Amino acid sequence: MAQTINRNITRWIAIVASFIVISLILWNTYVFFQHFKAEERTKMENWSFAQKTFIESIGDAEIEMTSRIIESNTTTPMILIDPNDQVISYRNIDTLKAAESKKYLEKLKATFKNENAPIPVPYVINGETYVSTIYYGNSPLLNKLKYYPLALLLIIFLFAAVAYFFYKSSKTADQNKLWTGMAKETAHQIGTPLSSLVGWTEILRSEQVNPDYLVEIEKDISRLQTITDRFSKIGSVPKLEKADVVRETLDSYEYLKARSSKLIDFEISVPDDVIMVDLNRQLYSWTIENLVKNAIDAMKGKGQLKIAITHDDKCVNIQVSDTGKGITKQNFNSIFQPGYTSKKRGWGLGLSLAKRIIEDYHNGKIKVLNSEVGKGTTMQISLKLLS
Repeated sequence: MAQTINRNITRWIAIVASFIVISLILWNTYVFFQHFKAEERTKMENWSFAQKTFIESIGDAEIEMTSRIIESNTTTPMILIDPNDQVISYRNIDTLKAAESKKYLEKLKATFKNENAPIPVPYVINGETYVSTIYYGNSPLLNKLKYYPLALLLIIFLFAAVAYFFYKSSKTADQNKLWTGMAKETAHQIGTPLSSLVGWTEILRSEQVNPDYLVEIEKDISRLQTITDRFSKIGSVPKLEKADVVRETLDSYEYLKARSSKLIDFEISVPDDVIMVDLNRQLYSWTIENLVKNAIDAMKGKGQLKIAITHDDKCVNIQVSDTGKGITKQNFNSIFQPGYTSKKRGWGLGLSLAKRIIEDYHNGKIKVLNSEVGKGTTMQISLKLLS
């Protein structure tokens, strides 16, 4: 218990530390972005002052200096607009697109205005004051920096997803090993008293006990042997054989009907023809047994239970219907998860095992075909027909 608590504390410390580190990285990136943006603003203000000086043409030396400042802008895209809202010049913009369409420059101007506040360029000519305007956008480097936090978050998310799936797979593998070991040990433990029961049956036969009693005892012994065989197969790939799914379903149905409450109204509807599929008889009967027992539990031991088999050219469908309490739609997938159960007692493994048997071992499908709360549920198994 203490070890589990310490492990949880360590896990939470790691999560909080990771969150703090990520927050610091994102904050520093934001601060650097704002600082870089402010420097670019200062550069553009200097550029606007140089433009003003250039327009006013005060002295050859100043013209040369301002020309150098103007020419030094090789990264920041900008558009210079005169007082009449006409384009005077532009820099670091696709010249082909700008030359072909004025709408392109208008669109850029609107984009630049959203990115950065325009800079007015007042200048005086012949005693008259005029105001031009500079619209500028973010430089390529600033744009890359702007999307850097998103890229960082994406990388962190992918890393977390990989770590989670690795942890989940590792945990699932450990659970599978545990359940496999428990199943095989259960099969081993059942084997000893089962052998003894077979011996006692022979003794009873020699004592001239009512043969009808012995037949029923032998059926239950056979069932115990089947259960032992089922558990022994967990953790290994079962062998599939060609089998008549109608016959196998009928066998399971008859056994379960004879040993269930007389308050359950059993009904079965199957075709007369033989339907061959690849099947592991023991595991398939286990699946049918789980579905029937779940249906009986859902009806609290009283109601109608029907098994129906239909088929088309490609697959055969085995449906188990009950008149029980039903399942809400949001739980249609949850019921197949290990540990899920609506009962006060039970491990919630029946449907999880059924799903594994049908989908992993038989390459079939199992699902809730339909269900209505308070009216009942229909489960469906789909298996491929043999060609």
